[in-house]
Amino acid sequence: MNSKRKRASARQPANAPHEAYVWIWLPGEAEPVVAGRMEAQAGKLVFNYGQSYLARENAIPIYEPELPLKKGVIEPLKGLSAPGCIRDASPDAWGRRVIINRLVGAKRDAINDVELSELTYLLQSGSDRIGALDFQASPDDFQPRLAGNATLEELIDAAGRVERGEPLPPDLNTALFHGSSIGGARPKALIDEADRRLIAKFSALNDIYSVVKAEFIAMRLAARAGLHVAEVRLAQAAGKDVLLIERFDRVHTAKGWTRRSLVSALTMLELDEMMARYASYADFAEIIRRRFTDPRQTLRELFARVVFNVLCGNTDDHARNHAAFWNGQGLTLSPAYDICPQGRAGGEATQAMLILGEDRSSQIATCLNAGHVFLLKPNEAATIVERQLTAIDDGWEEICEEAQLSPADRALFWGRQFLNPYAFENLSREHAHLARQADDIRARRLC
Repeated sequence: MNSKRKRASARQPANAPHEAYVWIWLPGEAEPVVAGRMEAQAGKLVFNYGQSYLARENAIPIYEPELPLKKGVIEPLKGLSAPGCIRDASPDAWGRRVIINRLVGAKRDAINDVELSELTYLLQSGSDRIGALDFQASPDDFQPRLAGNATLEELIDAAGRVERGEPLPPDLNTALFHGSSIGGARPKALIDEADRRLIAKFSALNDIYSVVKAEFIAMRLAARAGLHVAEVRLAQAAGKDVLLIERFDRVHTAKGWTRRSLVSALTMLELDEMMARYASYADFAEIIRRRFTDPRQTLRELFARVVFNVLCGNTDDHARNHAAFWNGQGLTLSPAYDICPQGRAGGEATQAMLILGEDRSSQIATCLNAGHVFLLKPNEAATIVERQLTAIDDGWEEICEEAQLSPADRALFWGRQFLNPYAFENLSREHAHLARQADDIRARRLC
């Protein structure tokens, strides 16, 4: 361990940053203003609002209760090394890999040995990050870190080079850098069109099935099932599939592009990655009841998302894959995103977040037992499951055709990721009809 840390330390930039200025796009504004300063102190990132920001009539807290509008140093909440709302704007696995490749040229097998500071990641990632924050070395001069134009083919080439641990030529480096600030572990980039802002997700080198098409199908079926989801479409470049996702944190106005503040469920639950296993839908539901706009409808939507994740085999529903818009006063659930069936060899599976108590089983019975947490009566919860089963049945063939899904992948997904029999085990007699409905649907597709 010590030798690894020494190697990592040698690869860090000579002058690691100790501070960064936080800039924010206030609601409805097309230009950012400086909000305050992040500083590294004793292994933590502490925050201090600037006097000029506190004096603004339209100033909002970056996020409450973490960073309330007040003078003086604000420490992270207990157990955290940085404010969660700041960490939400920091790059995740893929973006960090791009930054490591850019700064130290780490080979693929050495990525885990490199340890850069959180401030380095904040200052070295692209400015077009998710949400309404950016990070700068100056409190006075905003210099956006943006990319030049690049085709999808060039972006795919750049992503592949990063995965292989190969250095990038300057033009590809700049193009891929644009998307280094967005979350997630898979290769991706940002695409700017005249009236649209998109996230492009690419195939990974180690994919053993069409992950991109699996997410497309799940997202489209989720919309058919009545969930509020981000818009998606498929494209092809360099002979590979690309998933294009419409960004919901950008709004085109007469002033120009404005940004909407977002916080993850992990932040709302006051947890970090090390504590993510404790994240639960029951606790999230309690926050929704207390702090969200239209809580009853939001709880119904969240329950429907849990059910659909179980039905489609998406077990990567961790707390960073749920988010809400923050307007300075209240929270509103964002469209669903990253609904992607996971590779699955057998039946038994668990969700990333606890559903009820200590139970995270990927089963409809678990969801129905938790219905009261979402303020649903038993018949209301069961009706949501029935409707989703019908939507999957009705939309499967059409959406698979639209995705040009191969027969092999179709057979792989059906009954394994989508409508896995395990999802319908342990149902009560009252809800046994749901298992029969799923059996009938599954059998027709397998004929």
